[in-house]
Amino acid sequence: MSKVNVTDVILRDAHQSLIATRMRTEDMLPICDKLDKVGYWSLEVWGGATFDACVRFLKEDPWQRLRDLKAALPNTRLQMLLRGQNLLGYRHYADDVVEAFVERAAANGIDVFRVFDALNDLRNLETAIKAVKKAGKHAQGTICYTTSPVHTTKLFVKQARALKKMGADSIALKDMAGLLTPYATYDLVKSIRKAVKLPIFIHSHNTAGIAAQCQLKAIEAGAEHIDTAISAFAGGTSHPATESQVAALRDSPWDTGLDLELLREIGDYFREVRKKYHQFESEFTREDVGVQINQVPGGMMSNLANQLKEQNALGRIRDVFAEIPRVREDLGFPPLVTPTSQIVGTQAVLNVLSGKRYNTITNEVKRYLAGGYGQPPAEVDKQLQKQAIGNGEINEGRPADLLRPEMARLQKEIGDLAQSPEDVLTFAMFQDIGRQFLSERRDGTLQPEALQPEAAASAARVRSVDEGVPTEFKIDLHGETYEIAVTGVGTLDAGKRHIFMTLDGMPEEVVFEPLNLYVASASSERVKASAPGHVTTAMPGNIVDVLVAVGDTVTAGQAVLVTEAMKMETEIQAPIAGSIKAVHVAKGDRVTPGEVLIEIE
Repeated sequence: MSKVNVTDVILRDAHQSLIATRMRTEDMLPICDKLDKVGYWSLEVWGGATFDACVRFLKEDPWQRLRDLKAALPNTRLQMLLRGQNLLGYRHYADDVVEAFVERAAANGIDVFRVFDALNDLRNLETAIKAVKKAGKHAQGTICYTTSPVHTTKLFVKQARALKKMGADSIALKDMAGLLTPYATYDLVKSIRKAVKLPIFIHSHNTAGIAAQCQLKAIEAGAEHIDTAISAFAGGTSHPATESQVAALRDSPWDTGLDLELLREIGDYFREVRKKYHQFESEFTREDVGVQINQVPGGMMSNLANQLKEQNALGRIRDVFAEIPRVREDLGFPPLVTPTSQIVGTQAVLNVLSGKRYNTITNEVKRYLAGGYGQPPAEVDKQLQKQAIGNGEINEGRPADLLRPEMARLQKEIGDLAQSPEDVLTFAMFQDIGRQFLSERRDGTLQPEALQPEAAASAARVRSVDEGVPTEFKIDLHGETYEIAVTGVGTLDAGKRHIFMTLDGMPEEVVFEPLNLYVASASSERVKASAPGHVTTAMPGNIVDVLVAVGDTVTAGQAVLVTEAMKMETEIQAPIAGSIKAVHVAKGDRVTPGEVLIEIE
């Protein structure tokens, strides 16, 4: 028996789980002095979705965030989550990119690298773990926990042994969906402890409401480390509360030795911080034992909810949750963690909304079925594989072995926008948004997404217009913000809704017409699809590529567009054979379901 060490995830996974990774560095630094005095084994501060969110939404340099945190936390190990050969992106990178990224992350302040692969294909961890060891840092080999007919204790023990042989300094059990149960945790930790003499870390999300119990049973079985979150960002799809676990273990053989009073002060600080980000809260991040049935991680739940809400289909989210286990089985039971959670989730949405399973198959599912992400845990559905890739070659080796070195090419492509090796790696992770970020930084036009400090108060004032109380909200239009109060509704006349609003204090009658023939677009008005030759999309997203031009001849089923939604690409196919009459979109355009994107005659 020995004291239990605590890794607090407040600066990474906690806000990733509950407020869509939106916490800004400016809200982290003021509390770092107190965090640094707690005596944590480590603080998780980087990796996962934080890099993407910094560049895409917050317009912060993620490398500068890391340097700032390192300076502010001189006495505490800093930890990151690394997706193996995927690093922080959604594809596999060549070995030279992985090596360069790890070297730079270590140089900028990361002490502990938690390295995992979404399929538990340990070949995808080898390069990263070697790079971590070369940098003289702590390499934490990670097993993604899930349940299926093939995911057994015997398999997990085998993987733990392989990770030790690979050079891992410790083993992390990553329960991203909250699927562990207390007694399953005890048996699993006991078995791994017997087979592998390495420190064991328990990372379990509280989605099912039982993560704290799982951690206690893991400790009884020999685990020495637990991941927790300060109570202000704990619970639900986040983690057990740090203060609660410290209190639970106090005066026991596993006493953490951490100061509850100091932790309470830190919790008070983050409770105020959380209010600032209320617009990113979601009802789908609460505790829900349904995760034990559908295995959908919390972050995946909120992403799916937002995706369905965009197309007025939120009422079908339960259908999507029911479809996810079926898609997962078809794909050989991959654990649901980035990027496989997005791969499975997006395909499930397409299956539900299109009305026919696999009527449209995302490029990532095709790549997955061709071995592009590694070896699936179990046999995939052969009929689906044939439908997706035809007679295409299936790679059974390590996917990165097929990739040529990339760093020199990336450096050339980004040119003088990159002022450092770190900038090249930012571009490598997310080429389009990375280039946009670096361009805006050069031009001095970086602008983070707006926070809505008054939205919560406005929401509290909202009542049904039938009660005669104004519904207040804001509209952003062409760069201007308008405060709107709906003070009544008129009759529905000839498809038009008359409502009365006060705009800047002046009562005004506004007529809303239904979106029949035309729907609004970012740059144009597009006709609603109504003919067999009209090409449209089933999900809102962005145009990644246009594969045809006016005058081209196409066959039914031929790919004519590539769109991106939920960070997954999908080929849009020609519904009929014929000639391209018109193309209404270009690369980068935002599109919504039902719009005519291409006309075929």
